Amino acid sequence: PRGRDSSESMMKAQYRSLCMLLLSTRSVAWHSSPLPLFRALRPRAACFPTTAPQFAALSMAAKGGKGLALDKLLQSQGFGTRKDCKEMVKNGYVQVNGEVVQDSNAKIQHEELMPFSVDGEDFEYRSAVYILLNKPAGYECSNKPTMNPGVLELLPDIYMMRGVQPVGRLDCDTTGMLLLSDQGAFNHAITSPRRDKPKVYHVEAKHPVDAAQIRQLLQGVQLKDEKEGETVAAAAVVSLSENVIALTLTQGKYHQVKRMLAAVGNRCERLQRVSIGPVSLGEIGLGDWRHLTDEEVVALKTKNYE
Repeated sequence: PRGRDSSESMMKAQYRSLCMLLLSTRSVAWHSSPLPLFRALRPRAACFPTTAPQFAALSMAAKGGKGLALDKLLQSQGFGTRKDCKEMVKNGYVQVNGEVVQDSNAKIQHEELMPFSVDGEDFEYRSAVYILLNKPAGYECSNKPTMNPGVLELLPDIYMMRGVQPVGRLDCDTTGMLLLSDQGAFNHAITSPRRDKPKVYHVEAKHPVDAAQIRQLLQGVQLKDEKEGETVAAAAVVSLSENVIALTLTQGKYHQVKRMLAAVGNRCERLQRVSIGPVSLGEIGLGDWRHLTDEEVVALKTKNYE
């Protein structure tokens, strides 16, 4: 409705006026985020991330050899709208190669933007984002969570602005390895059933997991509410202790691990994903994250590997 659009426009104008007033005084305390006040104060629901095709276009322009305006490069890295980035540069919050740059139209090669800093915090230019997160329990794998906080809240705001999305899903109470990226092709390569990416889970069962149950899991079980005769089987099962197994799956059905344990007369008490394909969770702390290496990204994109 036109009335609502008008109201939203007025609220945005009032918001920007307030932010510009705050920016005019250097004594104002900054948010813990490295973003400027006009980004840090903006509620999550009011963020307007640039679309993936727009980011791709900006990144390609930066690689074209002619350079790209500094404000556009900052926009491509998730620091807000182009207008936001212009104000951030104008107010002296951006350094390139250790020097403050206040000309938002300055042409910068993406190689020259390594390193750059915003409000004293160093960043590295990335044309694409690939993240490994050790997901804690109690977080939803969604950019629009309903009952619990979303996993994107565990990352800096710039990644939400870039359109980073979870690659696949983990249940809210499941912990462990979760990949996130702003690259749709990468997300498809990981989640596509045709790729058969093995995913390993550590499963703590309520009752001891005996040899008969392991044999059933390997041979295939009938899941409740699935079509009769269509069974699912684990690719591998390794006993780690009386009640804990390492279970490898190449499918990704809804609550599959929990339903498979129920199908053999047991119950899943705790569930942790420890690896996807050739990449493992490692020693990263719960709730912590890191960027994937170039080698890990290539390995995850590969259809077949040892």
